[in-house]
Amino acid sequence: MNITIISAMDKNRCIGKTAGYQGLPWHLPKDFQHFKEKSLGKPIIIGRTTFEAFGAKPLPKRDNIIVTRDTSYAKEGILVAHSMEEALASAKDLATDDIIIAGGTQIYTQALNMGIVTRMILTEIDMEAEGDAYFPAFNKSEWVEISREPQVEKGIAYDFVVYERTSK
Repeated sequence: MNITIISAMDKNRCIGKTAGYQGLPWHLPKDFQHFKEKSLGKPIIIGRTTFEAFGAKPLPKRDNIIVTRDTSYAKEGILVAHSMEEALASAKDLATDDIIIAGGTQIYTQALNMGIVTRMILTEIDMEAEGDAYFPAFNKSEWVEISREPQVEKGIAYDFVVYERTSK
């Protein structure tokens, strides 16, 4: 079973902006489609803040597992977990091949620090955006680039990149 991080980030690893479109400092429809294609039918783990930035609505055709410390948090159509370990246990009960981790910063950091992530699907955007959330630094020697697909949209160059862990 793969545990896959999916994210889009700029040159400085910026992934989010409080006042941005759905919490993003850019609007790239092809990237949204890419995210959808890679996550459909899979359990998806999202932190509460990121979930709410994306409209606080479950992503369709995915089991949405929201991680929050708030023990009274509830929304229709989601599973709630109060730790990354609890979220992973729920996801493993639902998954057949892949668990998707979709942010934000704290969730990515926890997953990377736990050493459980086997793949990263990153959209690397060739720009410097204003934002207030960042993808955590990671040891590039532990990852190998499997594929890179260049894209251009709205005058912005970016790449869909897949990394796989070389060691645990």
